[in-house]
Amino acid sequence: MSASIPDGDTLSEVSDLEVYDATGRKIRFGSFFATQRVIAVFIRHFFCGNCQLYVSQLTSEYAKLSKAFEEAHIDIIVIGCGDWQPIENYSDITGFPSRKIFADPSLSVFHGLGMNSQTLARTPTGEKKASYITKGIIEGSLWSIWKALKNPLLIGKQGNIAQLGGEFILGPGDYQISCL
Repeated sequence: MSASIPDGDTLSEVSDLEVYDATGRKIRFGSFFATQRVIAVFIRHFFCGNCQLYVSQLTSEYAKLSKAFEEAHIDIIVIGCGDWQPIENYSDITGFPSRKIFADPSLSVFHGLGMNSQTLARTPTGEKKASYITKGIIEGSLWSIWKALKNPLLIGKQGNIAQLGGEFILGPGDYQISCL
C-alpha cells in the first residue's frame, strides 16, 4: 500500500480507467461515484478464502444497515484483481450481489490508487485476527482450494494471489476520497 492517501487529482485520473462487470462489459470506474458516495472494497483475489469470509460478513452487515445506506445515498462495491468470469461464483459463495462485483485484471485501478503491495504473509503472530477470520490457516487454505477445484474453468482467472487490497470511500464526484 502506498504511504499516502491518493489525492483528488489521482482519483480523477483513475476515474477514467475501466473495470469489468459479471458479463464482461467494461465500465468506467468513475461512474460508480460520480453522483453518490461509494465504499469500494478491493479484495486480494476471487479464490482468497479470507476475502470471501470478509465479503460474506460485509454482506451480512450491509443487509442490516441497507435502509440507512440507501437514505444516505451510499453504495458498496467489491473489486477483485482477477478476470470477470469468477464474479458469479464469488457472488454465490459470499452472498454479495454480482451486479456490485467487478474485476480489474490489469490492476490499473489497484495501482492507480496506490495498492502496489504484494505478499502472501498472514496475520503476524501476536496480532489480533480480524473478526471475519473464522478458519485456521490449514482449514482456510483447504477451503479455498476446494472452492477452486469445484470450478476448474475458473482456475487461473482468480487474479494475483499475492495482491493486497484496500477500502476507499469515494465521491460524490471525481475529487472526493477517503481511506478506511
